[in-house]
Amino acid sequence: MSTEEKAKLSMVNQDSLSEIQQNDALQIENEDVYEKLTFVVDKGQEPMRIDKWVQMRIVGLTRSKLQNGIEGGFLTVNGKVIKSNYRTRPGDEVVYMSYVNPDYTELKPEEMALDIVYEDDAIMVINKPSNMVVHPGIGNYSGTLLNGVAFHLLQQNPDLNEEVLPRFGLVHRIDKNTTGLIVLAKTPEAASHLAKQFFNHTVERKYVALVWGNMEEDEATVNAHIARHKTFRKMFDAYPEGEVGKHAITHYKVIERYNYTTLVSCVLETGRTHQIRVHMKHIGHTLFNDQEYGGDRILKGTIYTKYKQFVDNCFDACPRCALHAATLGFIHPTTEEMMRFDSPLPLDMEAAITKWKNYKAAAHT
Repeated sequence: MSTEEKAKLSMVNQDSLSEIQQNDALQIENEDVYEKLTFVVDKGQEPMRIDKWVQMRIVGLTRSKLQNGIEGGFLTVNGKVIKSNYRTRPGDEVVYMSYVNPDYTELKPEEMALDIVYEDDAIMVINKPSNMVVHPGIGNYSGTLLNGVAFHLLQQNPDLNEEVLPRFGLVHRIDKNTTGLIVLAKTPEAASHLAKQFFNHTVERKYVALVWGNMEEDEATVNAHIARHKTFRKMFDAYPEGEVGKHAITHYKVIERYNYTTLVSCVLETGRTHQIRVHMKHIGHTLFNDQEYGGDRILKGTIYTKYKQFVDNCFDACPRCALHAATLGFIHPTTEEMMRFDSPLPLDMEAAITKWKNYKAAAHT
């Protein structure tokens, strides 16, 4: 591989959805970057090689991408990983994990400091800072986490090509301004293993958030579908009746109350885009300084000059949505051991929380 080729690792979107499915995937976008496509072989279907059968049913899926997916375990028949020469049988349930990341075709390696919490031959766990997009996309083709990961891996293996991390590495994501833990796969087998855990909701994901208002209950569960906002297409909304969108469940527990704000832990049972932000707003507790969902203004407390100045100072201390991916737990794809990682609160959230603690203490003296 030439130096120029190494500088442009191809990140190929499998383009595996039909036009209708692509539009639907945009509407139900989630934190997990694979969509499960399920098919059942008709009773009258004659035996056919599985790769040919699947390729006929997914528009834009090339034979080479499908072969790589089969080798990596992204295609199962009746719950079992199969080989390309498997011949279909009537009634077979075929499941293909399709890559549904936003469309981008190049990944330029960039040297940057990465807070790598753990790394071995199969996975990487990284503590992501705020103001960093996870992967390239429209308006963010450089400076993303994956740009830095590509550079890091090239230092380990100068012969790295596009079939390693750039294609299979990302199995979930967190928002640009959310800090905390994210796991990436270094092999297609590891990606398949991790993706299935995310599908089955067996991955432990706990977030810590500072929200507006004094939570009435010490702990509770929010169960409301999430879909694109009907008016503001860059936002999402909760649909408690479940008439649109995808089901989403968030379990929350109060950590500490500060009169007009509350520190909570949120455990995700599902992984929808903006899930915690949307669910907390839905129950009347918008995340602190969440600009997109209205948390960047005073939502609780009597607005007078001194209080407004205090809140503005808190906004300055944590100039982003106060959300941190604090815990990540999963089964290691190679060793089958349970792995669990914890990340301490970042300094900006700590600073804002300290101010609210002091405000509460002063109010009670």
